[in-house]
Amino acid sequence: MKRVKPASSSRFAVIALVTVAAVWGASFVLMKPAINEQPFWDFLATRFTIATAIMIAVRPMALAQVSKSMLVRGAILGVFLGLAYVFQTINLELTTAAITGFLTGLYVVLTPIFARTLFKNRIRAQVWVGAFLALIGLALISITGFSFDLGHIWGILGAVFFAAHIVGLGRWSPGLDSYSLTIIQLATLTCVFWIGALQDGYQAPPNFDVWFAIVFTAVFATAIGFFVQTWAQSKMDASRVAVILTLEVVFTAIMSVAVGQETLLLKTVIGGAIIVVAMLVVEWPSRQKDPVAPIEPMVH
Repeated sequence: MKRVKPASSSRFAVIALVTVAAVWGASFVLMKPAINEQPFWDFLATRFTIATAIMIAVRPMALAQVSKSMLVRGAILGVFLGLAYVFQTINLELTTAAITGFLTGLYVVLTPIFARTLFKNRIRAQVWVGAFLALIGLALISITGFSFDLGHIWGILGAVFFAAHIVGLGRWSPGLDSYSLTIIQLATLTCVFWIGALQDGYQAPPNFDVWFAIVFTAVFATAIGFFVQTWAQSKMDASRVAVILTLEVVFTAIMSVAVGQETLLLKTVIGGAIIVVAMLVVEWPSRQKDPVAPIEPMVH
């Protein structure tokens, strides 16, 4: 059997992550009207229940590969990601989608900071440049007048936990079965969201449009998307992953314009171009060896 070269595997991981970012961009466009018709806890609980059930139904034997260590790590990562979603969604209810997108995107800078501070990972100069370029691009796309208020703290907390999830996943996922690890994370997320949904009584999706948004995000953005992300991050440095995933904002803008939710502005085009440049800067071949998951495997 032919062995896949690490460089080829890394390139394929980049393509996979770009595809995931595109799917997440479409999901954000679908979710915004859906959570206006169904409480966000109930929406997320339904979405992640379906996604987890699909993952188990497709490959039930993956549960046999779950070890105690994987269970603990997957649960911790699931809690991080669950809190990130909760804080992001609270912020989305308190402010605009554009501001929420920008505040969430702060993870692109927080990720290399956490990786460097917590695990002493060596971060290449071009990754730092790419991260700050991506942040500038996010600001151009998202902000049309910004004044800070206390409600924005929820968005910043969301970014903190998204970054913690990316770094943690990057630290643990190599050497673990990606499919099994994805199931554990999704199951943990499902429990987090059901705790919130049951506090004031569960409300089922009220109509076809909300069901469509739930099924689309459950299958493509969650089951497939998180599996691909978990696999890809076992092949790549967490800081590179963070920059590539900022393309989600670009795809969100493109699709919002396509369906008539947003108007195409020059600053959106410039911001999107800067984010693409940021990804190219990060992925430009370097003579330095990438610090992929030193000390122990990564998980995402």
